[in-house]
Amino acid sequence: MSKLSPDSIQQDQMWMQFALAEAATAIYRTRPNPAVGCVIVKEHQIVGRGATAPVGGSHAEVFALKQAGDQAHGATAYVTLEPCAHYGRTPPCANGLVEAGITRVVIACSDPNPLVAGKGVQILENAGIEVVQGVCEAQAAAQNRGFLKAIATGMPYVRLKVASSLDGRTAMASGESKWITGTAARQDVQHWRAISGVVITGIETVLADDCQLNVRQLEGIADISTIVQPKRLVLDRQGRLPLTAKILAQAETVMVMGPFRQELADLGVLQFTVQPLTDLLQRLATQHQIYDVLVEAGATLSTAFLQARLVDEMISYVAPTFLGQTARAMFNAEFNRMAEQLRFKLIDVTQLGNDVRLRLIPSQETV
Repeated sequence: MSKLSPDSIQQDQMWMQFALAEAATAIYRTRPNPAVGCVIVKEHQIVGRGATAPVGGSHAEVFALKQAGDQAHGATAYVTLEPCAHYGRTPPCANGLVEAGITRVVIACSDPNPLVAGKGVQILENAGIEVVQGVCEAQAAAQNRGFLKAIATGMPYVRLKVASSLDGRTAMASGESKWITGTAARQDVQHWRAISGVVITGIETVLADDCQLNVRQLEGIADISTIVQPKRLVLDRQGRLPLTAKILAQAETVMVMGPFRQELADLGVLQFTVQPLTDLLQRLATQHQIYDVLVEAGATLSTAFLQARLVDEMISYVAPTFLGQTARAMFNAEFNRMAEQLRFKLIDVTQLGNDVRLRLIPSQETV
């Protein structure tokens, strides 16, 4: 493969941004499939574009090729994920690109799925198509973190969301917590729920807040029914979930880990036996195709996820307020030595109204 010139690399990166923008339009509706974008470029013009449809529908390349029509012949396709090479609900996209006469394909991110993994590229190259890989790879991977991790490791990508005061408190001693953060921060949480296959919480949170943990409003989405709502998983080891809980209003989207209860089964709730968190997460990924997990819980469950090293990313909303020493702490771990601390690396800081959102990933640094 010939080495690309700086100008060619810059051009590829520019056009890939359009493909990434297409993928971004699909992130709320394609689960459990990855959100993929594709643009077809000919003579410095986009002649076709597309994004992954909901499950059972066409892939991004199909839409882009259909829009391009005959102009696809001799054109370049920019795709955020390696084109599929197998027959599933739809035919292989790699074959479609070949048949359309595409002469060059630029790929952001390879697909770890054993049914694809390099096979899509091989189909293209065997047809004499020039293939360039790794353009804007980090951005593309960020759009499908859960899918990529789950396919590669069998474990989902876990985000832990917390909202606290400046002194690290999440609720008053009574359990009252509405509202620590402002409207903008609470609206931002809706995005993280919407990209998740499941929201996990503990029974104490349900009993205290009678929460629903669903997606009610998203910026840029006029009809919320067009998105895939996350499942809600309640960890209820003692079987205390009341049948009057608001979360059971859509019982078929609720999961419960705890002792089997026939009354929940009658409502359509999927129940799991009590098991270690690691086993639960693996089961969600491998048996239920849930690749992105959001944990919204109290200190006990949040601490359990952290101490088990199961958190891939922490999303921390901090409000400019103090709640005092009798208020409930963000976490309840007890460390005696500095060497026991859990360190994180800050990857993003965003102001939302008067609040600040910190995004952090576990640090590999040692004290």
